[in-house]
Amino acid sequence: MMDQFLYGAIVMGFATAMLLFLSYWRRTRQSLFLYFAASFFLLGVNYLWLAVTAIPVEERSPLFLVRLLAFALLIVGIVQSNRRPSR
Repeated sequence: MMDQFLYGAIVMGFATAMLLFLSYWRRTRQSLFLYFAASFFLLGVNYLWLAVTAIPVEERSPLFLVRLLAFALLIVGIVQSNRRPSR
């Protein structure tokens, strides 16, 4: 019960960060902010999945793939931002 509450708070934090980066992207149209928003969306979905389902610890491998994708998006966004001149 307490885990679900904490996962919900984490999801709310990720959703807030996602909306913040989406607002930055709407203002500047820099793709870095879109990558960050997508990454925080995936991390929020990851913890939402944990909160809604009661997956045993041993069977959480697919969740790590979602996290890997989210962190890969962060890295790709940062690398692309540093390679291209800003618009």
